[in-house]
Amino acid sequence: MRSFSFHRIRNVLVAIGMLAGPVYAQDTQQSQQGQQQPVALQPQLVHPPAKQAQRWEIDAKRMGVSPTSEDALPRSREFIRIDSSYYVGWLFEGAYKYEHAADYLGYKNASVPLEKAIRLIERDYRKQLGTRTADLMTYFPAYKFQIDYTIIAMYLMHCYSNMEEPDKVYALLRRVLKWNIQREYYLDAYNFLGWTVHRNRFYTSDKYKFLRNTIDENEKLANKYLDSQMRKINRDMALNAHIFQPGYEKNDRLSVYHYKCILYSYSFNIDSATHYFNLMRSTPLFPHNNYATFRSICGDFREAEKEYKIAAAQDNGDKRLQEWAYYTSIIDIYKGQPKTGIELMKDMITAAGSTPGFGWYNIALARCMHYDGQIAEAERYINKAAEFKEVHIGTTLGQSIYDFSVQLDKLMNLQSRWEMQRFENKNWWYNPYVMGSMSQLLGQKYMQQFLIINQFAQNPERDRVIYKLFSTESTVSWDEIWYLIQDFSTKFFLDRFRKEIATDKRRYIRKYFELFEAKLLIKEGEYTEARKLLDGILRNPDIDQQYEKLFIARVYEAEANCAKARKDKAAYSDWTYRLCTEYLQLVPYTGLEANMQLSASGNIDNKVLSSLKACNINWTTSAAVPALSVHIEFRGEGEKRRIAYYVTDKGGNYLVPQQTCSYNSRNAERVGKEMAYRLFGIGGANAKIAAKDED
Repeated sequence: MRSFSFHRIRNVLVAIGMLAGPVYAQDTQQSQQGQQQPVALQPQLVHPPAKQAQRWEIDAKRMGVSPTSEDALPRSREFIRIDSSYYVGWLFEGAYKYEHAADYLGYKNASVPLEKAIRLIERDYRKQLGTRTADLMTYFPAYKFQIDYTIIAMYLMHCYSNMEEPDKVYALLRRVLKWNIQREYYLDAYNFLGWTVHRNRFYTSDKYKFLRNTIDENEKLANKYLDSQMRKINRDMALNAHIFQPGYEKNDRLSVYHYKCILYSYSFNIDSATHYFNLMRSTPLFPHNNYATFRSICGDFREAEKEYKIAAAQDNGDKRLQEWAYYTSIIDIYKGQPKTGIELMKDMITAAGSTPGFGWYNIALARCMHYDGQIAEAERYINKAAEFKEVHIGTTLGQSIYDFSVQLDKLMNLQSRWEMQRFENKNWWYNPYVMGSMSQLLGQKYMQQFLIINQFAQNPERDRVIYKLFSTESTVSWDEIWYLIQDFSTKFFLDRFRKEIATDKRRYIRKYFELFEAKLLIKEGEYTEARKLLDGILRNPDIDQQYEKLFIARVYEAEANCAKARKDKAAYSDWTYRLCTEYLQLVPYTGLEANMQLSASGNIDNKVLSSLKACNINWTTSAAVPALSVHIEFRGEGEKRRIAYYVTDKGGNYLVPQQTCSYNSRNAERVGKEMAYRLFGIGGANAKIAAKDED
């Protein structure tokens, strides 16, 4: 989930430019009635006397200059040339470099002038930084320096965080707290201490001294820091109420609520998370992205999608991973619309380039390609993600979960490669070459599984992030977890998911654990019990027919496998047909044999048809069998030819719309196999596959 400060960081740019000019104090004199009356504004000598003129000049010139403008860097150099001992030039240089950074080196370069700026402001303006008062005239000369200090510290803290140096983050925040600034404008230090602990919760004090030794202890510590922030806000009100407008503290409290939402969502404390989200609702700072993720882990994908759309408008131009886009692509998969997710991720990659988020978008694109059945493309994009050095900015999604997502996607692709051998060769067990390929792929799959398990075995977060199926810190879909656990201890996971069914308070999520239990029972040969459980799931009134198509499809697949094991051909045909109408792209990778009725016309290429019919499809002519209707028309003669095709269900509704592809008749055998995938909606008009335009 996302940090709060980025909702406000753009305001810093305005503040930096506006805080300028010499600081003035108002002289007073006694009236005849004994009351003080203002007589004039006089400059107050807050700068060292020897540097007064130079620093007033810098203060005047900084007015209206944004650190992200083209003029900012030359101005910073000018300020440093006028007085290199004044912090302002280094602040401008560091802020400019931060805003233009996109990798470790960029943030490292930005941190150097910011470190100098914070040393200089602490050296020259200790009195102003330490000022705590309820008197406006006493506070005003210190205000400029206190707000500048929080700006410098905020940028520097984010540099350290983006460089993955939490020890430096912690030390900096403790350094800020020592000043006890009466209003923390851009760096609410206790909040960020809580955020830093939560972001590193799965480590212990052996790695970072500021941590405790378990996740629960770290989460408790993070919560204590948030409580400290609230106490500081309340304590400082005794002074600030005399200076700032009434109600100023509301936004400060919202930042605490924001992080409370994150912690309670992570711990599945649904009621408390809802409470704090409600406290933020109807405010400009309501975190739509985090709320969408919260609704998603509660199984309310419809509301989650709505909130992600609002977050998309909020995050326009933000330079980091757009979580709304990444997670929206997963919801597209749940809705049975992976092609929509593909287009979204391609747009994000084009817009982002090789900046933070690029690796995550390639993971999401690879996932969408996988669920669209385009395995070669899925492999291409996941390899791009694996080779990219992602920078994790302002999010709890770190490198370990990034690596896990990459490796799990690779595992799914290996499983699909193995299933493709069965799909493309109906009698695969009679073909030594195919058997050899399947054996090799199976070995690679097991190696990949053990690689993931060994990497994840020492991660104390696996129970609450992976095996819970839905978590705010999970970056994979619930369906992907099955690929990881299906070949391991069935009894262990049966006990695990049965416990979740009994204890999980999320009403819309329990059915997912029930599905996993049913699939594990099938592996154990307990088909009667599995069937009862599956039938019960389908009677659940809480299934969203539009947003849970993947879930429904997996239930149909499990029902078909139960029927197949019981040798109930009618039920097997019915459930497989239902799966086809629900999520057609999945079918070639399930091992199930779909019924299809073929209508071929035109200048028929028998070699293509022969190759097509050799795939794992049951071509039937019986009207009593539930089957899809396949219409193929061959066009042209010679080597360069075309195929027009479409697929409908029993009611005549298009499952695969009318489209064409060109091919070279010399590649008839391969073209027939490619056509088999196209009949299941894989690739086609929206994708480039091998059968297309073969000259």
